[in-house]
Amino acid sequence: MRKILKIAAPGLVLAAAIGSVVVLAAAKEAPEKKEEAPRQVSLYVDEVRAERVTLSVRTQGEVRPKTEVDLVPQVSGRIIAISDSFAEGAGFTAGETLIQIDDADYKLAVTSSEARVAEARVRVEQELADARIKKKQWQDWVKDGEPTPLALNQPQVAEAQAKLRAAEADLEKAKLDLARTQIKMPFQGRVLERKVGVGQFVNVGAQLGRVFATDKVEVRLPLTDSQLAELNLPIGFVATGANAPVVTFKANLGGDDHLWKGRIVRTHASVDQKTRLMYAVAEVVDPYGVSVDDYGMPLAVGLFVSAEIEGVNPQNALVMPRLALRSEDKVYVIKNEKLEIRTVDVLSTTADRVVVTSGVEPGEKVVTSPVRGAYDGMGATAISRNAQADPASR
Repeated sequence: MRKILKIAAPGLVLAAAIGSVVVLAAAKEAPEKKEEAPRQVSLYVDEVRAERVTLSVRTQGEVRPKTEVDLVPQVSGRIIAISDSFAEGAGFTAGETLIQIDDADYKLAVTSSEARVAEARVRVEQELADARIKKKQWQDWVKDGEPTPLALNQPQVAEAQAKLRAAEADLEKAKLDLARTQIKMPFQGRVLERKVGVGQFVNVGAQLGRVFATDKVEVRLPLTDSQLAELNLPIGFVATGANAPVVTFKANLGGDDHLWKGRIVRTHASVDQKTRLMYAVAEVVDPYGVSVDDYGMPLAVGLFVSAEIEGVNPQNALVMPRLALRSEDKVYVIKNEKLEIRTVDVLSTTADRVVVTSGVEPGEKVVTSPVRGAYDGMGATAISRNAQADPASR
C-alpha cells in the first residue's frame, strides 16, 4: 500500500493543482470591451453654384486646304528649270514660275504665226484696194443697175478678213502656248507633293505635283442633332458675317497646347448616311500668317484638332469644380458630417469645371479631394480650400 501511495502521490498533487487553476480561471470576470468610434475623415470641399450658363459644343476634325489642285502642264516639252519654291513644304507667291518647260519650239511657232498674220493683212489690203477700183469702174462705165457683191469684190474681201482673223487667232494660241511653258499658280500657297525633276519630258495633263492655297483653311466638324440645336444652326446654314459662330481650335504639339480662332461658315445640306451625323465647316483666314498662335505656330494642313464652338442658348445649371466628378456621373456630398454619394446629370465638362442639371442643390458641399473606400454614411468633416486646416485634425 505504501508503495502504491508513493507512486500515486505526485500525480494526485499535479491533478489537484490543475483543477485549482481551472476553477480560478472560470471564476475570473471577463474584461470589459470598448467599441472604438469610426474615425472622422477630413476632406476638402467646394460649394455648388447656380449659374446661368451658355454651353459650348466640343468636336474634332482635320485641317484641310480650301483650295487644293494638281499641278499639270497644258503644253508638252522637256523641263529645263525648277524653282527652289517647288519643293515639298516650301511656299510660293502668286504668279511665281515654279517649273520652266523648254520654250524654243513655242517661240518659233510665235514667229511663224506673226508672219502669217502680216501676210493676211497684206491680202486684206489688196482685196480692199481691188474693191475700191471695181466700185469706181462700175460707177464710171456701167452706171445703170445695182452691182452684184462679186462685181464689187466683197466676197474676196470677206475671205481675206476671215483669214486674217484666223491668223491672229493662231498667233494668240502660239503666244498662249509660249506663256504656258512657265508653270505658275494664281494664288499664294505651299507645295504638298512634287513628282518631276529637271530634264524630264512631260506631256499635256501629266501630274507634276500637288499644291494648295494658304489664304484659307477649312475644318469639317461632325455634329449631332442636339449639338446643332445648341448652336442654333439649321441644316444648309451659310454664314453672313456677324452670325458666324466662333470656334476655338486646340492641338498639342511639342508638349505645348496651341490655340487658333476660326468661324463656322456653313453646314452641309444633308446628313451623312453612314454616321447619321451632320457636318459644319469652319474656316480660318491666313493660317500661316496673321492667324498663327501666340507661339508662332500655324494651323497646318493635315493637323488633327479638337474644336470648341460657342453656344447661343443660355440655361440654368449647377456648376462645381471638375475634381468633384467621380467616375462619369457621381459626386460626394458632405451633409451633417456624413458622406453621401449622389448621381448627377452632366451637361458639360471642361478641365476646370463640370455643369450639371440635377443631383445636387445650390450651396451643398461637394468633395474635391481623393477618397479611398468611400461609402454612404461614412463620417466626414468638410474643409474649405481656403481655410487653414489644423494638421492634427486631419
